[in-house]
Amino acid sequence: MVPPEVTVLDRGRVMADRSFVVDGTSVATASNREPDHEYEEYVVWNLLIETPERTILWDTGSHPEAGEGYWPAPLYEAFAHVDAADHTLEGDLAAAGYALDDIDAVVMSHLHLDHAGGLVNFAGTDVPIYVHREELPYAYYSARTTEGSIAYLASDFDHDLDWEIVHGDSYHLAEGVELLHLPGHTPGLMGALIERAGDPLLVVGDEAYVEANYAGQSMATSLLWSNAAWRESLARCRDIERETGAEILLGHDLSVFESVV
Repeated sequence: MVPPEVTVLDRGRVMADRSFVVDGTSVATASNREPDHEYEEYVVWNLLIETPERTILWDTGSHPEAGEGYWPAPLYEAFAHVDAADHTLEGDLAAAGYALDDIDAVVMSHLHLDHAGGLVNFAGTDVPIYVHREELPYAYYSARTTEGSIAYLASDFDHDLDWEIVHGDSYHLAEGVELLHLPGHTPGLMGALIERAGDPLLVVGDEAYVEANYAGQSMATSLLWSNAAWRESLARCRDIERETGAEILLGHDLSVFESVV
């Protein structure tokens, strides 16, 4: 087997209160009714996965106009992608030595607005867009009704795209690339086990925003579709890490991102 090669793309920084990311961070108590808040920096990233079969893009980042009114104001107030305008998908690919035309397939871990904002670049093409069976209908349900999650924008994914639907708990995408269904943050969240040469990479993604989540501290309720499913997926990730010794890549933890890069 020729092992996959992975290039990590830095897609910019999001600023947010840690209470959204780690539940209960700033909680008032009887003796401390005005706790300090931690307003922190988080990372947005994508992957380029080179296999003998094809070049795969993992996620597409935020829309470059996120801070210019493209994202709804309440969402941007909570999670401000402050440099989205400096991180177009085409520009960040070029910085890594790639072009949009080099991409043979796209895997969407899920369709939240900080992951699906670049899908428009593949509209009208025959590039397959892999998404889990449980994610696509929930994204449309959320974006087109007042129910579900507010983190989906129809304008991100409601295009002429060549959807490829992933079913089940795991899916063999390419030699050395196994997709993993990790419901919890969303119903169709996917991670991956990538068999790099002598150094497997476990893409945990938004199953755990930061290391505290991976250690078992839940994200805020507003970031979870199902807490029970989230805990089951977390246990699965930890089991895979123990079995394989894989390096982990978390959803938005800047220090973990920098160690992988």
